[in-house]
Formats: sequence, C-alpha cells, structure tokens
Amino acid sequence: MSPLEEQLTRSRRDFLATSACGLGTLALASLLKQDGLLASEADLNAHPLSQRLAHFAPRAQRCIFIFLEGGPSQMDLFDPKPMLNRYEGKPLPDSIVGNAKFAFLQKDSATVLGTKRVFQPHGQCGMEISDLLPHLATCVDDIALVRSMHTDQFNHLPGQLMLNCGSALLGRPSLGSWVSYGLGNASQELPAYMVMVSKGRGLPGGSSTWSSGYLPSPHGGVLLRNGSAPVLNLDNPPGISNAQQRASLRALGDLNRLAHAHIGDPEIAARISNYELAFRMQSAAPALVDLSGESPSTLKAYGLDRLEPPISSNLGGIGNFPVFARHCLQARRMVERGVRFVNIIHASWDHHSSLDPQLAHNCQMVDQPIAALLKDLKQRGLLDSTLVVWGSEFGRTALGENRKGFKKITGRDHHPYAFSLWMAGGGIKGGQVYGASDDFAWHATHNPVSMHDFHATILHLFGLDHQRLSYRFQGLEQRLTGVQPARVVHPLLA
Repeated sequence: MSPLEEQLTRSRRDFLATSACGLGTLALASLLKQDGLLASEADLNAHPLSQRLAHFAPRAQRCIFIFLEGGPSQMDLFDPKPMLNRYEGKPLPDSIVGNAKFAFLQKDSATVLGTKRVFQPHGQCGMEISDLLPHLATCVDDIALVRSMHTDQFNHLPGQLMLNCGSALLGRPSLGSWVSYGLGNASQELPAYMVMVSKGRGLPGGSSTWSSGYLPSPHGGVLLRNGSAPVLNLDNPPGISNAQQRASLRALGDLNRLAHAHIGDPEIAARISNYELAFRMQSAAPALVDLSGESPSTLKAYGLDRLEPPISSNLGGIGNFPVFARHCLQARRMVERGVRFVNIIHASWDHHSSLDPQLAHNCQMVDQPIAALLKDLKQRGLLDSTLVVWGSEFGRTALGENRKGFKKITGRDHHPYAFSLWMAGGGIKGGQVYGASDDFAWHATHNPVSMHDFHATILHLFGLDHQRLSYRFQGLEQRLTGVQPARVVHPLLA
C-alpha cells in the first residue's frame, strides 16, 4: 500500500491520536502548558542567561563549592574512630567488609590501619574536628557536618562525575550548570558559573567536571586561569581596538540573529550570548584577579604570604599554597560581583600511600584560606546568602592499603560506603553533625545521605525543586537527580 493510500484508509481515532498529524501534539502541548510543564514561547526565545524566578523563596543566592579531588580520609579529618587504633593490624570481620569492591586493596589479607590524629570538641556546639584543621575548627558553629554520605562509585572518574553531575556518565550537566540554567545570571559582566583549578596531577574527567552537558552552552563553567590572561581567547588581537571589536561583534550578532530567525537553533542564541558576555568580560576579568585593592590584613588572613613547608612528594603538586589561598579570596570577589556558582578545585587527596605527611601538607594548604573565606563572608554579611561546600567523590578505607608491590602499608584505598562532607551559610543550620557511620567508618548507619539527596538539598536551598528542574533531551525530561529516589535533607536547613 502506498503512503497516500495508508493515510486515506486510517480510522478517525488513528488520525486524532497520532502525533504525526499534529493534533495529538497540540493537545499534549496545551495540557503541559496548563500544568506549567512546558516553557512558553517567550521563555524559549529568551536570552539564555536571563534571570529566572525560583520555584519558591531561596535561602541561598550563590554557592562556593570546594572540591578536593581524590577522597580525603574521613576518619583522619571529620569522623573520629577510636576503634581504629584498638584494632590496628587486625582484619575486619566479613560481616563488615561483605562484598565491598576496592580499587587496589587486597581484601583477603588487609588489616586495619590506625590513625595518629587527635580529635577535640570545638565551638559552642562541641563538634569534633581533627588536629590537622585548627583554623576550620574555629568555624564549626557555622558548619553542618555530614558523616553519613555514601555513593555507588568507587573509582575517581565516575565518582567525581557523580558528585559534580549527578551521574557516573560523561556528558551530563554539572551542578553549577543546573543552578545557572534554573536561575540565570545575576551579573552583566561575569559568567554565572566560574571555575578555578589548582595545579597538580589533574582531574580524570577534566572539563567534564564543570561542563554544561546537554544544557545550552552558556551554562557551562568558565575556567579562570592563573596569570595575566585569566580567560583564554578573551583579549583583543594585536592592533584591534575595543571599538573595532565592538563593531565586529555587532555585525557578527546581526548575522547570527538572521541565522537564528531562519533555522531556530537555540545554540545560535547561546553563541550570541557568549560573544556578548566575552566582550563585557574583557575589562571585568582582569579586575577580578587584581588583588591590589585588598587590604594587607585580608591578604594575610587568607595566607597569601605563607611559606610552603618542604615535602619530598605530594600528589597535589608543590607550590599550591599561594594559589589555593588566592582562589579562596577570588571566590569571595566573584560572589560579591554576582557570580552565582564558583568551583574551587584542588587535586589530589588520593592517598594510597604516605597518608600522614601528604594529608598534613594538603590540610595546611587549605585550612587557613577556607576558614578565612568563611569568616570574610560572614563579616561582610554574605555568608547567610552564600552556600559554602567542602566535598569529594568518596572517602578512604579503615583497612590499610596492602597493594601488591607496596613494601609498607602507609595509606588507604577508596571507600564509597560512608564518608564526610560539610556545608555552611546559605540557609544551612550550622553547629551540627548529621548522620553517623559505624565504628570503622565503613557503613553509614544513621541518617544516610546519598549523592542525589545532597544535590536535591542544594537545589532546594536555591529555591529549586529538583523534580521540577528539568531539560528535555533525547526525548526525556532529564534531571540532576535522575529517576532514583532523592530527598531534601531538611534537618540540615536553618
């Protein structure tokens, strides 16, 4: 039968029901629009970074997410476990270890590795923090410490994608991109989402950690580099004045708008937005990294003048003390200027060996600047509306890593089943410990928090319902929290 005959012989029900005839699509679109599930035509044609209303009143206006890549050891920093030293050198019962997977550890012969760390209560809340974090210990009354995080990923790349993008698959939008997509840009001169990375061994996923994925490209993180050219390809070529650049961009914008009117591809609108923002950033970005206007006391508080202690080998690289301190101060300057989401990334905390000296070195690097950031935001009246997060993709094992070829056990393997992170400001109820792990920090035993719970809570703080914040891609309404159960952890909220 020919296609024409096939259409002529169709029943009335087939004709009305099929989306190919258009009527089914129009009816569905009408219903979706009534329910608020379909963007209006105005929304579809709006500037990609236009500010949007939250689903409900937000508690946080901006976020500084400190991502310490590699998996800091929770039992050496945030989750004291006296049983580690009592059981040092002994195996854990099979009832605890179960069918756990490890990256390198040899389960059958592994034994418990004790800790040299000393934990004492601090602040009015009495939160116990490791002696490696004396500066952060002075901020515990503003911190909500979660000791019951867990994930289903035990290797770095999928774990980091899960933490930052809500999925272990490449190509998904990052948390910062979702916040930018949901709320738009509050700044006219800077991107909604900016990223700073300390040098080191690098990130397995690279820019996938801050990618916009399938969201429009203006929602991706913009990498701020160290040095005189903070953003690549931002400066005018030699001999090109700002007036010439502006005229070129105006002509390019006109051509792109003609193409957009003809083709309707939303990426053309995104391209126009990127060009216009890049032009405005030409003056704003260099001013952002110029710290000459900061007081000597501020520079000293963040530790920009610190001397780095010598260490023979460190995964995170040598020379990051001033870099990380500068990133923390620049993060404060970014949120002051309207940047909605800032990533501070430092690699690496992947201590399979030499745990004690390398963890101490890294903590000394980040402890003072992060505490200074919290106090600076608070003093400026910004902490209540700025969410600050310390997190990583997983934690470390109570068992010492007995990897084949290691002559001595001095580190810990990856551990996804129970680890710690903390949040402060931005609607968080500080001075509390939420959740708990067992005596060996092996399992989350009380109030477990999944990665999707964590993401749902952060979106909630921004006034965004994680079930309503979606983007249609490949025929599905995609969400940061996916389709698995996720909940907002309300006890963490002020």
